[in-house]
Amino acid sequence: MPELIKAKEPFKFCTRLHLSELTGLRATTLGQFLALIKEVPGSCIYHHTHRFLQQHQYLSPEPPNDFAYWITDILGEDELGEKLVSIDTVQYSTIRDLREKIASTIEDYLRDSPFAKLKFSRSGEEFHFIKSISFILPTKYIVYNLKEFAEVLKKITIDSIYFHIFEARLRLEKPTNDFSYWIENSLGDKELADKISGFDPYTCTLVDLRNRIIEIVERKVMG
Repeated sequence: MPELIKAKEPFKFCTRLHLSELTGLRATTLGQFLALIKEVPGSCIYHHTHRFLQQHQYLSPEPPNDFAYWITDILGEDELGEKLVSIDTVQYSTIRDLREKIASTIEDYLRDSPFAKLKFSRSGEEFHFIKSISFILPTKYIVYNLKEFAEVLKKITIDSIYFHIFEARLRLEKPTNDFSYWIENSLGDKELADKISGFDPYTCTLVDLRNRIIEIVERKVMG
């Protein structure tokens, strides 16, 4: 077994609690929906894309998002719904960029299908915008090397995995996930960091993602 490198800075595992809050904003037509997409808080965009993914992990791979679901199932605009589902969310490191992509996709569609803008949802099936409020909490787990890191990965909650892989990168606008950032900058192992950041976390469940990370870290520890 190769000698374990001690990190320059320890990795401190966090978890998070969240609350979902109605904004009072709702859309009955695609035109209203587009206007609100451009104005709602970023926490709304996050809730209806990434928060939705976490709630529906059993739909892996490639679960839809709330926006695509409403446009397809309620408004009956299947083509636009497919375009929204096909947006590769993992490419976007900021909510701002993701919002712009969603809005431009809808605008392009309406340019070719202007009457779709006037289609109304039925009463009771309006799109209600919800925002996600997160509270970040420290856990008792602090690690200094890869062996400890792998051991703690087996113990922490799915919420902690979700925070460090998804939320820290997208909502806090970090260039990569927390695990890869720590492995590269505190342990100096860019190769392992790149392997973890190369995983597409949107095509597997959080449990599967945890197991894949543990597997490659343990393989690295064993040499």
